[in-house]
Amino acid sequence: MREVAIIGIGMTKFGELWDRSLRDLAVEAALNAIDDAGCDRLDSLWVGCMSSGLFNGQEHLGALVADYLGRTPIPACRVESACASGAMALRGAWLEVAAGQADVAMAIGVEKMTDVSGGAATYGLAAASDRDWEAFHGVTFPGLYAMIAVDHMHRYGTTREQLADVAVKNHSNGVHNEYAQFRSKVTREQVMSSTMVADPLRILDCSPITDGAAAAIVVPLGDAKSFSKQPPIKIAGLATASDSLALHQRKDMCAFAAATEAGERACKMAKLNPRDIDVVEVHDCFTIAEICVTEALGFFERGQGGKAASDGATAVDGKIPVNTSGGLKSKGHPVGATGLSQVFMLARQLRGQAGPVQVKNARRALAQNMGGTGASHVVTILEAV
Repeated sequence: MREVAIIGIGMTKFGELWDRSLRDLAVEAALNAIDDAGCDRLDSLWVGCMSSGLFNGQEHLGALVADYLGRTPIPACRVESACASGAMALRGAWLEVAAGQADVAMAIGVEKMTDVSGGAATYGLAAASDRDWEAFHGVTFPGLYAMIAVDHMHRYGTTREQLADVAVKNHSNGVHNEYAQFRSKVTREQVMSSTMVADPLRILDCSPITDGAAAAIVVPLGDAKSFSKQPPIKIAGLATASDSLALHQRKDMCAFAAATEAGERACKMAKLNPRDIDVVEVHDCFTIAEICVTEALGFFERGQGGKAASDGATAVDGKIPVNTSGGLKSKGHPVGATGLSQVFMLARQLRGQAGPVQVKNARRALAQNMGGTGASHVVTILEAV
């Protein structure tokens, strides 16, 4: 297996992008990645998208995007793993290059969620839960994550204020992200007095409905400098894991066991441990998710993730900076694109291009992307070369 590097990254702005279609967004991110790399060659294409059939009435995205990118007849396919679809697309491109089946592969993550009503979007997203045991009975993702939050609060004493502090920190970071959907600060009081969605989660604890796309180009590490004008970013570790789809079937609903498994595998591959990581992007679809995931990945002891957020340990200048991009909470969450947007933001950190939220001396970064309530996880470890 060959070592693999990212040589180009691209992203669209995230938000309610009424003037652009699904294919427009995918092509825009892809062209931005090609321009970033300065490499016009593509041998294959992997497209991560969760629910284009439900949101846009469009399937068969591999061929569609290859066509509108002007790259037929290269092999192209779509990857779906709920909200982890983007990171799974990167995994496909990485594996193909590592195996020697391609020398230049592109991964694109894309979602256009505002072509349908809020109710239809909720229905589409619920397809990532257990339809028979959860969605059929009216349980939405805010409800599922509210159960996780209540369990965590009961077990460990996590407070409503600590949940709010995650949102405050991420919005503060998102102010500096020109791609973010919401570039505005919020206060603890604003979060705690915002509209209740599913007790104890309020609207400012929840990531938004979003349109957007992100892309990355990968090549063999040994050839990276000949392909690109950018310093290569090595994919030092990449691992996936899965868990029960239905939340009630898990032994511990707030443990995120598959995140732990994927994190440990990725760290083993990279020959690193959590203490070696300089900056992290985690899947904060809800504020409680960031708390649980930072614990599951070993950055904090069980029950200490909320305290860490309130104490500043996850701030840009903290012990382990988490979601310097603003996270899903501020940056937005076009579900199929989120995993690759995390990689985009971390690559900028490792290049020293993150502006006011640049982490000093960042050399190693970790992205954690998950589907549903954590039934699928992808952990990617990146290293500056």
